Amino acid sequence: MRILIINFFIFLITTNVYGSNLNIFGIGLYDVKFDNSAKHETVDIRYERRFDNTLLDIGPKEDNFFFLKPFIGLEYTGDSASYFITGIYLEDNLGQLLKGEKNRLLFTPSFGVGYYNNGSGKNLGNEIQFRTTLELSYELKNQNRIGFSFGHISNANLGDKNPGAEIINITYQVPY
Repeated sequence: MRILIINFFIFLITTNVYGSNLNIFGIGLYDVKFDNSAKHETVDIRYERRFDNTLLDIGPKEDNFFFLKPFIGLEYTGDSASYFITGIYLEDNLGQLLKGEKNRLLFTPSFGVGYYNNGSGKNLGNEIQFRTTLELSYELKNQNRIGFSFGHISNANLGDKNPGAEIINITYQVPY
């Protein structure tokens, strides 16, 4: 596990990146249940590095909503659960998407897969987990962003059980 963490941080430090990439720092609640049935609700701390390199352009050039881009990340909970993730995201300016003119609101859905270790927290039924996240963020004057995200982690029935977990985060995003 230590080797995986060391390699992850070496990758972050030495990666040659281009464009307006983002460092995402988040804090929130892990295993949120809206019916008050959560048994493992705890703090969730998240870091992601989003790259501005387009992997796949599946839409018209004037609409950047369909540019799939990569990200890597790490989540850690108050119960010592850890999740190393990589995936794709797309991002669009909500004003441009809805009204045809840009504003400061951005919508960012993402999908990823990664290695999950439950630590002393919730057992999600498998080490391989998938995460889908919807995020809404507001761009500040200095180009940093404040955001709110809602995500779901699941093993897609790869394990004997598949309880899943919902995560709510408040994020601060810094371009580099």
